Amino acid sequence: MNRDDAVDLDRTDPLAPLRDLFELPEGTIYLDGNSLGALPRTTAGRVAEVVTQEWGRGLIESWNTASWISLPQRVGDKVARLVGAGQGEVVVADSTSLNVYKVLASALSIASVDSPERRVVVSERSNFPTDLYIASSLCRERGYELVLVDSPDEISGLLDRTAVLMLTEVNYRTGYLHSMASVTALAHEHGVLAVWDLCHSAGAVPVDLVGAEADFAIGCGYKFLNGGPGSPAFLWVNPRHVDRFEQPLSGWMGHAAPFEMSPGYRPAEGVSRYLSGTPAVIGISALECGVDTVLAAEAYGGLPALREKSLALTRLFADLVGSRLPGFVIESPMDDARRGSQLSLSTGSAASGSASAGAAYAIVQALIERGVVGDFRAGPADGTQPDILRFGVTPLYTRYADIWDAVDHLVAVMDNDEWRDERFWTRGAVT
Repeated sequence: MNRDDAVDLDRTDPLAPLRDLFELPEGTIYLDGNSLGALPRTTAGRVAEVVTQEWGRGLIESWNTASWISLPQRVGDKVARLVGAGQGEVVVADSTSLNVYKVLASALSIASVDSPERRVVVSERSNFPTDLYIASSLCRERGYELVLVDSPDEISGLLDRTAVLMLTEVNYRTGYLHSMASVTALAHEHGVLAVWDLCHSAGAVPVDLVGAEADFAIGCGYKFLNGGPGSPAFLWVNPRHVDRFEQPLSGWMGHAAPFEMSPGYRPAEGVSRYLSGTPAVIGISALECGVDTVLAAEAYGGLPALREKSLALTRLFADLVGSRLPGFVIESPMDDARRGSQLSLSTGSAASGSASAGAAYAIVQALIERGVVGDFRAGPADGTQPDILRFGVTPLYTRYADIWDAVDHLVAVMDNDEWRDERFWTRGAVT
């Protein structure tokens, strides 16, 4: 395969028209949509409308006339179509961290009644840190033990004493994709509740929460859902659990009648009880534009078509790295069934010499200077896992030629020792 072949694939790609839904800087190959999605063309105009018309002219009446008050449920219903949930089962609210707290606390409340003798929460050591921080805090507060595994194979041996299993469907470092259905079924066989983080899967891989019979799920809006920096997150609770307990952050928007202004709390029915504070109108409005870009793919085969292209792009990336950059180690699974929408690399012997420790960050910075935007994720301080060069593939706008060109640039960075330049080694506040 050569670059002309990649261009031909783009020319015949049935999903190619979806790229026009985004503002993409000329000369930039953007491979960081798994950290922050690109800007949809409709977002700036929609946000301007919310600010200048609905807020500027409608003022407070827009809570009713522009239906601001129902944004969490309305956009939640759109997200539900992307994660295999029913209408009225998803709400958009707060951040991922707060939603992890809500659903994990609720899961522990259920477990304390159904299996009070079980005092263990299981997760992965390589899970995204905010999930682990929130879980650790809740476990200390409620007298549970947080047990972290290094491999999915270790999970089954712990389930007989586990109350809640909390996993991220696609690992943020490696892109490893769990089989939600089989893992959830295994958990349920042992009487364990399954909580899923969909931050790196929603909008990129087909998700079927109802089909998998998951118990709880959360996810963010700013990655593959293209909702913008700091975009509100979303939350789903299986209907069999949703009314069993009050969630712990019982703010006024989760009240059955918020404008009753009662001093006593009475939870709303259904998933709306998982709301807390006032909806972030501007943020949710921007998120709706992003979600609409993913829903636009329904006209071209939907998430299955996006998934097929995503796998082809990451497979091409891996093949090119393997043939042209043999010093790099591919940290993502090569089994299509186990790989999310990203490819992660470590330097292995690629960055030889005395300066090789920490080279992954410098290599990413050198690529960014060339217009190839990926990102870097540090390995743990104990050295048990390597630093990662991480490249996200968003099939809505990533082209085959982008992958070819990105590898070309990476070859040049390595062949010319560009990564050794001192300026690429100074880390910014955000890496």
